[in-house]
Amino acid sequence: MDLSDQLKNLFPDHIPEEDPSAEAKGASLPFYIHQTPPLECVYEKRKGKPTTVIKGYQGANQDFKKLSSALKSLLNVGGGIAQESIVIQGDYRDKIMTYLKECGFTVKRVGG
Repeated sequence: MDLSDQLKNLFPDHIPEEDPSAEAKGASLPFYIHQTPPLECVYEKRKGKPTTVIKGYQGANQDFKKLSSALKSLLNVGGGIAQESIVIQGDYRDKIMTYLKECGFTVKRVGG
């Protein structure tokens, strides 16, 4: 007898919700969101190649690295962390901004 059966025996009149596995979206994120100023999503060219740079993250260094790896795996591109900013290879500002907004960040587009 598992927990759900025990609860049914204790509360026979209770009707469970339709989707008990639905959780807050922020609970499933691998990083913690602590953001007061908006993140800046900047398009730059470095050595003639397009890059997208995300600046202004405030939080733990470990969460910063997890956010960077989540963005790189979402876009299937390379990148890294340089001088407290996330550098993504290629111009993916629109995709990055929609992902960050879905996660709960406030994002500001800078340049072009």
